[in-house]
Amino acid sequence: MTSPRRKRPRSFLSEDERRAVVGAIESAERRTSGEIRVHLEHHCRGGDPYERARQLFEQLGMSATAARNGVLIYLATGDGLFAVIGDRGIHEQVGEDFWDDVVERMQARFRVDDFAGGLVEGIAMVGEKLATFFPHRDDDVNELSDDISIGD
Repeated sequence: MTSPRRKRPRSFLSEDERRAVVGAIESAERRTSGEIRVHLEHHCRGGDPYERARQLFEQLGMSATAARNGVLIYLATGDGLFAVIGDRGIHEQVGEDFWDDVVERMQARFRVDDFAGGLVEGIAMVGEKLATFFPHRDDDVNELSDDISIGD
C-alpha cells in the first residue's frame, strides 16, 4: 500500500467510509455462503503482511467456516501494508492469480488515498467469486461478524 494515511486503525476510516465497507461486506454476503472480514491494525507484527494475515485468519476463527470459504482483507494502517487471503475452499477455486488481481486493483485505489474505495472494490471482487463458487443457500447462516475488526 502506498501513500497510507498512517492513522491509527480506529480513525483510519471515517464513519461514512466504515459504513460503506461494512455495507459492501453485507451486500457480498447476501449472495454467497462465504464470509468476508476486514481487519485493521496499526503495525504489522513480524513485518510480513501475508504471514500476519494468516495468523489473524486463525485468531478470528475464519478457518472454522463450514465450506472453508472465508476471506480476510488485512491492513496495517501505520506501516502501509496489506494482504488479502482466502481459505482453502475458495483458494482452490480461484488460484493465486485472482488474489493478485484483487491486490492490484485495491492498491491502485490506495495509491490515490481512496482506501474505502479500494476496500469496497476488493470486497466486491471477492464477493463475486464467492457467489460463483459458493452461492447463498436458503439455510445459510452468517458465521462471522461483518463489522471491521480492529487490532492494536
